[in-house]
Amino acid sequence: MTTSSRTVVEKVLRAGREVDIETFVELMAPDGYLEWPYRPPGVPGRLRGRAEIRRHLTETAGTFITFDEYRNVVLHETTDPEVVIVEYEAYGSVVATGKPFEQTVIAVLRVRNGQILSYRDYVNPLPLVEALANVTAARSD
Repeated sequence: MTTSSRTVVEKVLRAGREVDIETFVELMAPDGYLEWPYRPPGVPGRLRGRAEIRRHLTETAGTFITFDEYRNVVLHETTDPEVVIVEYEAYGSVVATGKPFEQTVIAVLRVRNGQILSYRDYVNPLPLVEALANVTAARSD
């Protein structure tokens, strides 16, 4: 029995929050991609394939922002059984300063046969830009 798209999305969200890189990567299709259409400078627009996604997450996950919880998570199943839209608020802290961090996210995922073909993460880049500016200012003091 194939895992539902909704269940796969729930698993990948948990893996992302817990910085469980291996679970996250294994949920991706071998040639699947992770994309950030709106992102601050320095963040790649798209990562394709498990190796590239693993490398990026290993180098960056939990180094700038850590997430403690996701609140108000709403999963929207669509008329296309492969597509799930998820919206949530992410709460955590900026690693370098310890200051609280809040982020609103909407993501669109396409799942087939229990694996994520595409994960488009529409994060609000403004909180990231602000956190980066605060870290830069703290380092120059």
